[in-house]
Amino acid sequence: MSDMPAAARPVRRRVITEEIAEEPPRATAYVCEAASCLSLQSHDITVRLGEVVADAGLGDVEIKRVGCLGLCAAGPLVEIAETGRLFEKVTPDAVGPVVAALADVKQTDVRAPQGPFFEKQLRVATENFGRVDPESLDDYVERGGFEALRRVLSDMTSTEVREEVTRSGLRGRGGAGFPTGLKWTTVAKAQGTQKYVICNADEGDPGAFMDRSVLESDPYRVLEGMTIAAFAVHATEGYIYCRAEYPLAVARLRSAIRQAQRAGYLGSGIMDTSFAFDVQIRLGAGAFVCGEETALIASIEGRRGTPRPRPPYPAVSGLFECPTLINNVETFASVPTILRKGPDWYAAIGVGKSKGTKVFALAGRVVNTGLVEVPMGMTLREIIFDIGGGIIDGRPFKAVQTGGPSGGCIPADHLDTPVTYESLVELGSFMGSGGMIVMDDTSCMVDVAKYFMDFCRDESCGKCTPCRVGTTQMWMLLDRITTGRATGGDLAQLEHLAAIVQRTSLCGLGQGAPNPVFSTLRYFRDEYLAHIEERRCPAGVCTIEQPAEVMA
Repeated sequence: MSDMPAAARPVRRRVITEEIAEEPPRATAYVCEAASCLSLQSHDITVRLGEVVADAGLGDVEIKRVGCLGLCAAGPLVEIAETGRLFEKVTPDAVGPVVAALADVKQTDVRAPQGPFFEKQLRVATENFGRVDPESLDDYVERGGFEALRRVLSDMTSTEVREEVTRSGLRGRGGAGFPTGLKWTTVAKAQGTQKYVICNADEGDPGAFMDRSVLESDPYRVLEGMTIAAFAVHATEGYIYCRAEYPLAVARLRSAIRQAQRAGYLGSGIMDTSFAFDVQIRLGAGAFVCGEETALIASIEGRRGTPRPRPPYPAVSGLFECPTLINNVETFASVPTILRKGPDWYAAIGVGKSKGTKVFALAGRVVNTGLVEVPMGMTLREIIFDIGGGIIDGRPFKAVQTGGPSGGCIPADHLDTPVTYESLVELGSFMGSGGMIVMDDTSCMVDVAKYFMDFCRDESCGKCTPCRVGTTQMWMLLDRITTGRATGGDLAQLEHLAAIVQRTSLCGLGQGAPNPVFSTLRYFRDEYLAHIEERRCPAGVCTIEQPAEVMA
């Protein structure tokens, strides 16, 4: 393969003879070129398919690179658009079955059922996944891209935009679930001649890849959502704060920004109106704490990324002490569809105060690892066993961890719980940005708590003592338990220290760090006691140090 970055290599997008160039293709193969599939040579599959199709004389067939198709466990993926047939684990030297399927496509073909993984999803933020070329502005526009922005700029006032977002019930998808319309209204009413919009793409939760996939697969959608938000809050400048560990997402974002500027969707005089808004990218250096709003702002300003006490909140005094709107990638990606289809349509999805859909990254011991978007209120059982396909090797389900390192572990007894912001909090976890790590009976829950505590202590910025010292001390106590050196007093001290860290830490990292401990103690206390009292790990994961007299 060439040393040229995959995102920069030319792609044979369409193989069509001159005679029928004006006609739509009879058949189209969508080739996933998101990061996970690209790592398995999917770009070579795109090129090879183009060559074989041309050699076979199939001049009315299109080979098209697209973003994430969702079923990452089976990649590289190729889908026949007209029939819905999905080819899994394709390799560049074995594209014959795909070409044969393309040759057999007829205009009368009916799409085949694709199974519960796809059929139980409802795509809003990810509606273009696997359908558009991430680097083609024309593709995005053909699928309704920038229609919402056009309507906003031509027919609506900023107040009307905020009202529609409020009526939709959209809440921030970055974790806290704060009402999006209320946040936008606060920024709009804040005093200041200069206002900013920031897209928080600093996704650092273990097992999470939602934001990365959206940016890789549909970057124009995020830009459109940000531009609509800027109009609604009277901002003229925007920033996307993205992890440097996401090179493909960054490359496609940069390409999208350039093309949008040239086409008049960004910059001055957007869509021949007086509205001006432009976007810059800032790269994060991998600090998990920079996902916190005030730490992120400090990093953009060129300072060390550490949080500060609030108030004042960024909506009033944020970037360069100006009113600043901060939402995450998924939140902005939901906005164009909401304004295109209407707030009442979106509000009718979901349950209670949890409206719309949520994107989850399914990871761990589940068959169908990948990216899914489901209506709020779907149960954990449906997500894990219907969409996710159940547990690998048919082993017993033990727990699912939601909310990242600040979330909690939910046991089998609660699999039928509808997934909402409120229900997950009641179970000792929370929504977070959407990571969902599934565990079977081979997982030790004490070891799981120790893993997340190790992550939190390593990622602590060190600014406040409860987080800097407390997370380290909690990890040391958990280490004593997992190695069989702890006593009942150590367990009591762990619970006491966790409560102090949660109550006194400065930001969400420290405040949420004890959650894995609280939830595993709540549902799996017997495993803690087995380590302490019986000096054994029920899952056989931990190496327990036996007393000298036992060893003798």
